[in-house]
Amino acid sequence: MTGKLIRIDNTHISRVEGHGNIVVHMAGDRLDRVEWQIPEAPRFFESMVVGRDWSEISLITSRICGICSIGHTFASQKATEAAMGITITEQTRRLREILNHAENLQSHILHVCYLVLPDLLGVGSVLPLIETNRDVVLLAIRLHRLANETCDKIGGRTTHPIRACVNGWSMFPDKKTLREIRDHHVTALEDLKTLAEFVQSLAHKLPDFERETEYVSLTNSLDYALYDGVIKSSDVDDVIQPRDYERVTNEYVDDRSTAKWTRFNRDAYAVGALARFNNNHSQLTDGAKAIAAQLGLSAPCHNPFMNSVAQVVECVFSAEKTIEYSQWLLDNGIKEEDRGFTVREGRGVGAVDVPRGVLFHDYTYDGKGKCVEANLVIPTNQNHANIQADMAALVPVIKDMPSEKITLTLEMLVRAYDPCISCSTHCVDLRRS
Repeated sequence: MTGKLIRIDNTHISRVEGHGNIVVHMAGDRLDRVEWQIPEAPRFFESMVVGRDWSEISLITSRICGICSIGHTFASQKATEAAMGITITEQTRRLREILNHAENLQSHILHVCYLVLPDLLGVGSVLPLIETNRDVVLLAIRLHRLANETCDKIGGRTTHPIRACVNGWSMFPDKKTLREIRDHHVTALEDLKTLAEFVQSLAHKLPDFERETEYVSLTNSLDYALYDGVIKSSDVDDVIQPRDYERVTNEYVDDRSTAKWTRFNRDAYAVGALARFNNNHSQLTDGAKAIAAQLGLSAPCHNPFMNSVAQVVECVFSAEKTIEYSQWLLDNGIKEEDRGFTVREGRGVGAVDVPRGVLFHDYTYDGKGKCVEANLVIPTNQNHANIQADMAALVPVIKDMPSEKITLTLEMLVRAYDPCISCSTHCVDLRRS
């Protein structure tokens, strides 16, 4: 065999949540093996909630993730509310959306500044940037702290919120708190503009790679959908109700992964910030649209590395919507609400577009409010097949690079998806001898 030999066996890549492996074996122009492997031990949250009372479910399932715990809380509570026939008030919705935007800002800043920027600046972690790019690191810390403090003030703590409840809230923020949240996010917009300028100066270092794929997200007629909406695919005009999510996800088991994979109209689809941007970009706030234009992001975009750029755009959107919703609550005043409802038998599905993509919680309750069946579909497990397809398309394009550069580029591809690998792992392969 003549030609270059490439052998990459990269186990447990860095700067991602959980454990994922990259395997590439190539001889000349023959690609023998390219695999995105997930070796994580399975987590059985669907089983943990069976037999539990409705009041316990969101407290358990929020522990699936320490980054998207708020999104899991809301997807869980929405599923329970759908099963019980509950319609929440506009006040409850606005408070949930502020908390959801705080998580979106917190997660995106963590990913872009601490996990992606080191690649673009040629270092192994954020630590060397403290010396070389101190202002940017301090800016990231300020934004990250603001998001965390907003979670504390609205949800009761940064992760695993305790004030958000089925059909309402156990405790409300006062006017002083809402004014502080509003004003601090107004100030944060200047930091976000500075961050966008810095990312723009490095954007040329993102690999120039495109692979057309299907993009799936929530969408609604009122807003750029995060907290609520119906399911939209870039491949078809029709939208699908969240209760019919299994028509979209079509989960299956792949030998390369202890997490299930998904497919819809193609062999793979993508979820996350870039999917949301491609499907809903016209509904962004004016400030977010301006940042997208500044960063050269336009729809449709088929470069997966641009997902991080879409996250910067969404940071501006989340800050601007937090300002808007805080002002709405100040103008209307916080009112006590009746959280009572009648427990009933039923099935409900909750869908929230969390930082890494659309999340589904599906519960069935008996007449006493005990969960008898549950299914959870995590954003990252919806992205695994797409990561695999991107790798298979990317390796032939970059095969002439030095092996170290090939490895780094593939790691950057995985990191671009901002995967929450352990959260996505819900299956185990049982074999009888």
